[in-house]
Amino acid sequence: MKYLISLFAIYLMMSVVACSTDPENPPKFRIRNDRATDASLQVKTSGGNTININNVKPGTTSDYQEVATGQVDITVTIQGQSGQYTASFLAQINQSYTVVVANTTPPSINVISP
Repeated sequence: MKYLISLFAIYLMMSVVACSTDPENPPKFRIRNDRATDASLQVKTSGGNTININNVKPGTTSDYQEVATGQVDITVTIQGQSGQYTASFLAQINQSYTVVVANTTPPSINVISP
């Protein structure tokens, strides 16, 4: 019986630790290019920073990059396409976002937050 109680206590402690959140984790985003050509992005954050991500290759996903909390505006230029495409999202603490350059006609930019 002591063995079962010990196992349950360990399980309970691990569950609590696994579910806890760190309020200090800044929001982060990455880029997934589903198109057949390169895409370049300019990301403007509410903190006043601008992040340029150039030549994201077709079929690839970039590493995550941290951003300030608040409004994030994205402008995308796609190789072989005229014009620029835009999207935005509200970055929140402890959240990860994937900006998808979709393989659609006309091209579209989607933001996914798992």
